[in-house]
Order: sequence, then structure tokens, then C-alpha cells
Amino acid sequence: MDAKDVLRQLVESCHLVVRSYVEDLTDADLLVRSVPGTNHIAWQLGHLAASTSQMLSMLGHDAGALPPGFAEAHSAQSAASDDPARFSSKAEYLSLADQSRAATLAAIEATPEAELDAPGPEPFREIAPSVASMLALAGTHWLMHAGQFVPIRRKLGKPPLF
Repeated sequence: MDAKDVLRQLVESCHLVVRSYVEDLTDADLLVRSVPGTNHIAWQLGHLAASTSQMLSMLGHDAGALPPGFAEAHSAQSAASDDPARFSSKAEYLSLADQSRAATLAAIEATPEAELDAPGPEPFREIAPSVASMLALAGTHWLMHAGQFVPIRRKLGKPPLF
């Protein structure tokens, strides 16, 4: 096993957890907040798709197109909205999650092993000092947010999964 194998497994396992936590939810469930002031799952999924696109672009990789206005609809300024019309459907979010996963795996494949130690993009260097750590972040960022889905799932009466 090499570093790229580890990165691929990391991305795949994070994707599995996110999809598992969302698959039994409805579109309406995605707009539930665990407590006031927290982000609902719809906003988080949009934020994740948009930020993965940004991260991969900073590394010079194509992350696939987001719908027009999608990144803006999932910006920090939109996080407080509970208007269902401003957010996508679960099916759309899962499709974008799959697109993000595929783009991240393609970026891992396209990155020569010798470049994994190269410095990460300057705006992310504090948390992703190398190209490898930026590729890892493209997967683990999803898992970090998935941890925030758990209290929402409990609030909705959903069973524990992991």
C-alpha cells in the first residue's frame, strides 16, 4: 500500500459514512437543526460540495460543475436560512457528493506520488500544509460535518449507524 492508496481509502470511507447518514432522511429532514444556531444538513452538504470544488480547483483539478449560484446559496451568509426553496433536494446533494468523491479520487490518481509532499495551496496551508494533506482534507472535511449530522438524526428518531 502506498500513500495514494491510503488517500483513496480515506475518501471512500468518509463518503460511505456521509451517504449512510443521509440515505434514510427526507428532503424536509435535511432542514432540521440539532439546536438553534447550528447548520442544517442541507446547508452543510452544499457547503461540502462547494468547498471540495474549491479545494480541488486550487490544486489544479476539475471538480465538475456545480449548478449556477450553488456556492452562493451555501455560503456562510445563507447558513441561517430555513427556506426549502433556497436549498436542493436530497437526491441533488447525494449526486453532488458522488461527483465530489469521483473528482477527489481522480485528483489523487492524477497527482504524481512525488508531488504529494509539495506545499498545499497558501490559503489552506495552515490546515493542509502539503498536497497530500489537501487531498485528505477533501475527504475528511465531509466526515467532520457528518459528525454534526448525528444529533440531528437522534432528534429525528433515526437509529445509530456506526
